[in-house]
Amino acid sequence: MTPDLKPLDEQVMVVTGATSGNGLATARMAADRGASLVLAARSEDALDELTHEIAEEGGDAVYVVADVSDRNDVEQIAAVAEDTYGGFDTWVNNAGKFIYGRLDETPVSDMRELFEVNVWGLLYGSLVAAEHLKDRGGGAIINVGSVVSERAMILQGAYTASKHAVKGFTDTLRMELEEEGAPVSVTLVKPAAIDTPYPEHAKNYTDSQVTLPPPVYAPETVARAICNAAETPQRDVYVGGAAKHMAQLEYYAPGLLDTIMEKLFVGLQKRDRPPRPPAENAFDQPSGELKERGDHEGHVAERSLYTRLATSGVNGKTIGAASVVAAAGYALYRAARDDERGRSSSRTGTERNDGERSRRRSVVKRR
Repeated sequence: MTPDLKPLDEQVMVVTGATSGNGLATARMAADRGASLVLAARSEDALDELTHEIAEEGGDAVYVVADVSDRNDVEQIAAVAEDTYGGFDTWVNNAGKFIYGRLDETPVSDMRELFEVNVWGLLYGSLVAAEHLKDRGGGAIINVGSVVSERAMILQGAYTASKHAVKGFTDTLRMELEEEGAPVSVTLVKPAAIDTPYPEHAKNYTDSQVTLPPPVYAPETVARAICNAAETPQRDVYVGGAAKHMAQLEYYAPGLLDTIMEKLFVGLQKRDRPPRPPAENAFDQPSGELKERGDHEGHVAERSLYTRLATSGVNGKTIGAASVVAAAGYALYRAARDDERGRSSSRTGTERNDGERSRRRSVVKRR
């Protein structure tokens, strides 16, 4: 049975991990498009601030302080949605924890805690949402995975393993709901690197400050994909052409991609600076602030042509051609930037300025 999903302005949407990064961008975008929100995260101060922000802009939202690794907390999210709005139409599992470090240098206890949130928290949310939506007559479950659901990322082994588990669980849940004829859409969203506070919030077991490997996309690209999946049933969607290209390279030439990772991606994820103080991460405690963007110093793509085409019903050949053009364009752009930096050493701060301007545009837009 093909689920019949409502327009976003007629929906109630649950968003976990709603106070940071992709979750925050999704909550704001869904509210702007008329959805009522049930917001969940660990920090009550940040949730209260976001709820008031949405209300001041004419939206409707309530919040639940919740740790998704606790099934009772997850069930409380659903109960608040029931009590406040009579239920929900879309449940977005976005909450996550992050670790940088070699597997042999990362405490197993931290890996286990990461799995409690990234895997078990998503599993609890999906099962609670599926039971509710079947009784309600349909809706959407949207799980935020990653390009590393498809391909391992060096220095992020624990996170990679969790997102592989997310993919396996999500694909199985989808099949079981389809087999029983339940009118519930199950979508896996697989972003490339996104300019969120991911590196700042991660627990870091490397010897330097960490960052995201390029190309990097804006969190609004993920929010648009999630809002689209809330209205239009989709199996899965890559956010950013780079995510699709990496998955294709993994499929056709995994050994080559291993070599590329080993030679380039350790350096691409490190900065020539000492690590941030451990107390600054959001692994052991919530950050307590609303923060959509991270501190990425390079170029941030505000949109993805590939994802826009993939979510608009354009045929595969057209998407493939467009993604090749986009990849070629991006390669030329990077080559031009590298050449410019090589000719003028006085402009080594260009990428940092680009990132700061991008974040300022986001702040101005929100005001």
